[in-house]
Amino acid sequence: MLHAVLPLKDLVAAKTRLSGLLGPSERRGLMQAMAEDVLSVLCAHAAVDAVWLVSDDPGAALLAGHFGARHLPESTLACQGLNAVLQAACSAVARAGAQRIMVLHADLPWLGAADLDAALAQQAGQGGLLIAPDRAATGTNLLLFDAPATPAFRFGRDSCRHHRQAAGTHSLLQRHGTAADIDEPRDIAELLAAPGAGAATSAWLAQPGLRSRLNVAVEALGLTIDNTTRDSHRSGESDT
Repeated sequence: MLHAVLPLKDLVAAKTRLSGLLGPSERRGLMQAMAEDVLSVLCAHAAVDAVWLVSDDPGAALLAGHFGARHLPESTLACQGLNAVLQAACSAVARAGAQRIMVLHADLPWLGAADLDAALAQQAGQGGLLIAPDRAATGTNLLLFDAPATPAFRFGRDSCRHHRQAAGTHSLLQRHGTAADIDEPRDIAELLAAPGAGAATSAWLAQPGLRSRLNVAVEALGLTIDNTTRDSHRSGESDT
């Protein structure tokens, strides 16, 4: 039984590093759209038996229900901070019958079924902890592991290195769909340039006047996209 755990912070406070480009309502809309796209991929995947949305956002229960996911309020876990919340959430998910657990972030607009397939195949073949880092290979966007071997979560600065150091057998999965998150203005530039984002994120970007305004803003910041690496889908590396 594979269960996916998706933490989602309060959408009102989401993506403050994008405040120079997007207003509060726009940031909330973007974050919700990306979460919808990730939930859509998870809930439609045949190998995923249950999806848990871990959030205290006022709209989280409705969002989870729309996709057939389970809502787990952070407030019921009696802890604070992402790492402690995920530790408690994964314990609850394991008690609910999960044998394998996938923890991933909600800001992955290019995530697709093929990315999940690759993660599941690699972890099944190599065992241990599967780590999918961000573009810079410093952050962690997805973890996959057997429930009895739930790791101590190390999300935060340089989390990929900390997850690797704390793990025994582990492997790295490097794919555009798992690496390309949206945190900084440069990521908005990629969102404008790269095709293939999920339907909800694409619809958010198609709001009247938004794309043209963002194009002007990112050009003014001198942001560019490396097209030679943008669509790279490298197979995973392993370290044991």
